[in-house]
Amino acid sequence: VYAVAQGSLAISGFQAEGEAAKIVRGVPTVGRIANGAIIEREIEFALNRLPNVRLALRNPDFTTAKRIAAAINDYLGVKTAEPIDPSTVQLSVPPEFKGNVVAFLTEIEQLQVDPDLAAKIIIDERSGIIVMGRDVRVATVAVAQGNLTVTISESPQVSQPNPLSRGRTVVAPRSSVTVSEDGKKLALVKDGVSLQQLVDGLNGLGIGPRDMISILQAIKAAGAIEADIEVM
Repeated sequence: VYAVAQGSLAISGFQAEGEAAKIVRGVPTVGRIANGAIIEREIEFALNRLPNVRLALRNPDFTTAKRIAAAINDYLGVKTAEPIDPSTVQLSVPPEFKGNVVAFLTEIEQLQVDPDLAAKIIIDERSGIIVMGRDVRVATVAVAQGNLTVTISESPQVSQPNPLSRGRTVVAPRSSVTVSEDGKKLALVKDGVSLQQLVDGLNGLGIGPRDMISILQAIKAAGAIEADIEVM
């Protein structure tokens, strides 16, 4: 055992119920432990004895790895850093930092690098959360959205016989069916719009997050959106 997780659960849903009604929002049976790992055993290694150090990128990307290597080399004045794959940048410890890798890492960890963020849309269907990156772009596309609502209500009527008659009480069914369709709008999203314009165009339809998830997936299926959609 190297680590044990414990701590408070962060749950995005809730449930409230009474004797005759119940309300459930999200998924109340799923949660996460934020920063709840306690290290029980360490992996021993001598940091200051390493001739090479590898930096692991949390979000692998070729452009980001190249920018990190270029920033380190420009700062030190020698070719020390080299990207070997999208998630790893290898550093050769310079002679002046031999035996003192901590000082070497302290010097380079303060460098500022702009990461290259991939165009991505994150969708959490359980809670209806949508997160879109700033590099999301769409082609010219027309979007129509309509909500069809069917309401059926039952109001049975009771027919009773006259007093002292041989009739019987009969329940006569009576149904009321109403059909309404809202949101009869067609919105045009122009080519190469920004994230703000995309959100404004979708909000112009007067839709909620649940319907917006379906619209984004439909735009992606039509090949009109330049982004990866990741469903959690």
